[in-house]
Amino acid sequence: MRSWTRRQWGVALLGAALTVLLIGIPTGVVPTDLYSRMTPVLWWNYPVLAVTAVLEGLLLATYVAPIRPAANQGSKAFAGGLVSLFAVGCPVCNKLVVLAIGFGGALSYFAPVQPLLAVASLLLLGEALRRRLRALRECRLPSPRTDSVVPLKD
Repeated sequence: MRSWTRRQWGVALLGAALTVLLIGIPTGVVPTDLYSRMTPVLWWNYPVLAVTAVLEGLLLATYVAPIRPAANQGSKAFAGGLVSLFAVGCPVCNKLVVLAIGFGGALSYFAPVQPLLAVASLLLLGEALRRRLRALRECRLPSPRTDSVVPLKD
């Protein structure tokens, strides 16, 4: 990441901000007049949202790199963001959960699992970022003076 361009850092920052809005507003972690949460936001929802946003932003920035490695991790990035959405969301505001196991089940069974979902989402996003950065580092570019291949410098 030391060799990233300003464009990549700008995309990372914009991606992180959009992630905060796209996950934070519908879950009520970011308070707005558009949505009110039925259960209080828990202390761990804020750091999970922040780390998710940073990881998503960095992942997005790897896709605007000057080189295009073959390690496409878009599905992991999407899945990690979606799992984060379920992890930090209100357990009884999730219509799918309430429909499947009821209001009491959402509080009794789904709410205790949410921290595990948060850890799983962060691990998934971290692994996707690790693979993208490794692919970028290992990708080789042709030298402008010869036909030989030179590795990218960190």
